[in-house]
Amino acid sequence: MKHYSAFAIAREALRGHTGWERAWRAASPKKHYDVIIVGAGGHGLATAYYLGKNFGITNVAVIEKGWLGGGNTGRNTTIIRSNYLQDPSAAIYEKSRSLYETMSQDLNYNVMYSPRGVMMLAQTEHEVRGYRRTAHANALQGVETQFITPERVKELCPIIELKGPRYPVLGALWQPRAGTARHDAVAWGYARACSAMGMDIIQKCEVTGVRSENGRVTGVSTSKGEIGCDKLCMVVAGHSGHLAEMAGFRLPIESVALQALVSEPIKPCMDVVVMANTVHGYMSQSDKGEMVIGGGADGYNNYTQRGSFHHIEETVRALIETFPMISRLKMLRQWGGIVDMTGDRSPIISTTPLTGCFINCGWGTGGFKAIPGSGWATAEMIAKGTPGPLAAEFGLNRFREGRFIDESVAAGVAH
Repeated sequence: MKHYSAFAIAREALRGHTGWERAWRAASPKKHYDVIIVGAGGHGLATAYYLGKNFGITNVAVIEKGWLGGGNTGRNTTIIRSNYLQDPSAAIYEKSRSLYETMSQDLNYNVMYSPRGVMMLAQTEHEVRGYRRTAHANALQGVETQFITPERVKELCPIIELKGPRYPVLGALWQPRAGTARHDAVAWGYARACSAMGMDIIQKCEVTGVRSENGRVTGVSTSKGEIGCDKLCMVVAGHSGHLAEMAGFRLPIESVALQALVSEPIKPCMDVVVMANTVHGYMSQSDKGEMVIGGGADGYNNYTQRGSFHHIEETVRALIETFPMISRLKMLRQWGGIVDMTGDRSPIISTTPLTGCFINCGWGTGGFKAIPGSGWATAEMIAKGTPGPLAAEFGLNRFREGRFIDESVAAGVAH
């Protein structure tokens, strides 16, 4: 793998950019792998990367029915934060946030990580109490957050309107080391590193069946033929239930669309991420100047990846009270991603009833921010056969035991 650097850019500029290599190899499936990971999104690629980096397991195939990073990884709003309430959630999201900080150096690929800070507005007295509680919990968890005054909110985000007639800003939960990253670059960087370790990334390869013998996984049937494996991991977000059915078990998840949009580019006016849960919207400004806007997930199960007019109306109408300036902007584009929701709005990182088969799903609206931490924890589970400390609480058995990790506010509304 060629090392990327300022010197490499200068060298290629002098010779007409003729020396660049493909970022990752175009691979064809072999007959057998130690591990097959289904899903070449951020979570699947991160799992493969940490299998190689942390455990030396490189006879790995990452198979994808579409194109690399074409699902939720390329269809989100890139927010990274770890200010969750429950201890297991805070641990895995903080691990993820810390890995994002050094990801560009670790992968030798610029993922454009920007620790610009994330604030979650308190616009009711109930939210004030809730966010103060979260700030205290985060202090005990070692996550740097603080509850700030309306004056500090205005200082950090001058375009905000504090005295909205329905929902005035009463303060905010502020995480200064949270931020954003370039979603496509995260997938591309992991794919490049996996390919350099000798792993096969196989696109346009749809899984049509899961093969097993005596209760143990033996491989998968795909649109490119039969592929054998010792271990299988399913990391396919909204399609997890469909794949689990092929393996002979059911998952407690629902799939819904989560929509977002961006405005036309404008001059820099906002250098933080603001989330307004009461009015159900959030906003940041991209490096290109677009205002990135999102809101709540659709209220009905669906698999669409397109936007809809009701989302524009509900989300933008809600945000205009807090950010009046956006009423004068034009929408540039809109999209949707298919998110998988569990009952407690926390993920599933678990072994399954089929021996040798593992599952990573249920991230709902928190998938992008969790990519490196999720990959780290899932790789450890695959390598050792049982979940490690980061993943232990997120097993499937918690639904049978009633041991929920309730993040319905932090994950179900805020993103």
